[in-house]
Amino acid sequence: MRNRIVLAIAAIAAIAAVSAPAAFANHTWGGYHWARTANPFTVKLGNNLTSSEWQSHLSQTSGDWSQSTVLETSIVAGQARSKNCRPTAGRDEICNGSYGNNGWLGLASIWLQSGSSHIVQGTVKLNDYYLGPGASYAYNNAYEREHVMCQEVGHTFGLDHQDTSGASFGTCMDYYHSTNSTSTTPNAGDYNELLCIYDPADASRTLTSGSGSTAHSCTGTGHLDSSTTIGASLGQGAAAAQVPWRANPSESVYVEHLANGQTQVTYITWASPLGF
Repeated sequence: MRNRIVLAIAAIAAIAAVSAPAAFANHTWGGYHWARTANPFTVKLGNNLTSSEWQSHLSQTSGDWSQSTVLETSIVAGQARSKNCRPTAGRDEICNGSYGNNGWLGLASIWLQSGSSHIVQGTVKLNDYYLGPGASYAYNNAYEREHVMCQEVGHTFGLDHQDTSGASFGTCMDYYHSTNSTSTTPNAGDYNELLCIYDPADASRTLTSGSGSTAHSCTGTGHLDSSTTIGASLGQGAAAAQVPWRANPSESVYVEHLANGQTQVTYITWASPLGF
């Protein structure tokens, strides 16, 4: 059975494969975005990873997402106390560990500035119980690990899933359990969505990519902000995020208003319909 543990503070997204509708017309995650005064901006990815393979996947993921014209990433030394994965203001922390037989492969967590949809910090947790050496998970392979890494980091930029049917849409932002390289990197729809979220030049414009069942479109809402949350110092870091005790595989979104004024949004998807 899943561990019952209390969520401290965060907005969490995980990776899985469950029955759901086909592709979404866009895949912004709740309008959440990093505040910044100019593009492109750079999100630092703190390397708290304990294996050379996970570090290799982070390097590929960083390079892939940096192909966007509005954002770049840079890998820096981690400050998250490894498996605990405490957040650091103004950046992401990337961690791996054996988090247990709890149904999730990866969690991407974001914290939102009080009274806004601005991301102020993020974490990614990769579950070695399923994806580590010797794990018996059916898709414990390098393609799946890259798929999970790429998707969880993508969530921390404000991206949702392109598709949740379990089919491959040629993007790491789908729910395909990877046995090959087709869903291990962002695709044109992901880069377009980042433009729709962040680029003022594309405000109100509709951007399209692909065709047929994998077509993607989004309408720009991008704007610049009067201040930035990139690299900003926001005081004492919050506790590391955990799955809420009440989470179950029939639900995926939880919203809580915290005493410090921040809004906690929990977005969970499970590794199977039963959550195991």
